Amino acid sequence: MLRTVVGFGAFGLFWGAWGAILPAVRTESGVDDGELGIALLMIGLGALVSMRFTGYLIDRYGGIVLPIVVGLFGLSGVLPALANSAVTLSAALFLLGATSGATDVAINATGSHTEAESGRPLMNLAHGLFSIAVVVASLSTAGLRAAGVGALPVLGGVGVLIVALAAFVLAPGSKRSGFANSEPTAKRRLEPVLLVFGGLCALAYLVENAWQSWSAVHLDTSLHAAPGLASSAPAVFAAAAATGRIAGNALLTRLKPVHLLVSGALLAALGSLGAATAGNVWLALIGIAAAGLGTSVCAPTIIGMAGAWAGPAQRAGAISTVTTIAYLGFLLGPAAVGAASSVWSLPAALGGVAVLAVVVAVLAPVAGRIGERPKDV
Repeated sequence: MLRTVVGFGAFGLFWGAWGAILPAVRTESGVDDGELGIALLMIGLGALVSMRFTGYLIDRYGGIVLPIVVGLFGLSGVLPALANSAVTLSAALFLLGATSGATDVAINATGSHTEAESGRPLMNLAHGLFSIAVVVASLSTAGLRAAGVGALPVLGGVGVLIVALAAFVLAPGSKRSGFANSEPTAKRRLEPVLLVFGGLCALAYLVENAWQSWSAVHLDTSLHAAPGLASSAPAVFAAAAATGRIAGNALLTRLKPVHLLVSGALLAALGSLGAATAGNVWLALIGIAAAGLGTSVCAPTIIGMAGAWAGPAQRAGAISTVTTIAYLGFLLGPAAVGAASSVWSLPAALGGVAVLAVVVAVLAPVAGRIGERPKDV
């Protein structure tokens, strides 16, 4: 459990600091908004390149992969602060994305393995701790930025901390290495059932990132909220997500994963619809919080179900497949909302997000039936 918690915490610390320090990275690298947008796409491209291969490495070599990829992630996180052009920033973000994708697979595989070995729920708690780490790092970085601290000290400090955690907490040796079964696995193929888990998780991530990315804009443009109040929307969503994941982890001691998944998706649908159609800012914030509570438990629960289905010998490979497919939903969510809003309106587009949450709830029993039939290995 320690390795899972520390891994998710380290992951959240970086991405919380990154969101707050990005304006400084933009200024210090000398890029404009268009160049920054192109460079940021490299994060997703790098992640998609590395994720499935990381699953293979974990299934083949076991727990030693976790500290290696987390350490590389910490080192790569410093590179954007050293960039001085659009080209060097794009290259740095591609490496960051590749190590981030590898870390994402490794910590989720470790969490799923620990969950299966202990028989106790863990994935929602781990994802909740990630959300808490994001909030803490974001606020801390904002304070450092207010004091005039630049990108290199912030990202360098976070990088040193992550590398230290990888070396001294996540390092293999003793029972903490995990993945008792690290023998070579059979020839790999794309299992159709993983497409079900991956597609469902992609929809969940699409709902989640749509609200994380567009909630402030919705309050600002649709409801004409004051700038400070509008800017609080992502924090409200993140805090609700952290709360939902920790509570969801506790609920899994009494509920089947599929029941939590259906309940979370329906709450996300109600919250999304309420926020999209709200007539004032406060009702919208309540809806955003409900959407955060509901959608927060969906992706961790689906990933845990996929890992339980795959079994120990191919768990990491299965999770890498599911998270790679799911990551497409995470990347496409904000863009899909933007495209829909240009055709109709932003409230209508966010109302469509509620429909997708209903789809997750309707399809969840399919994943539940699959998850109850462990893979023969």
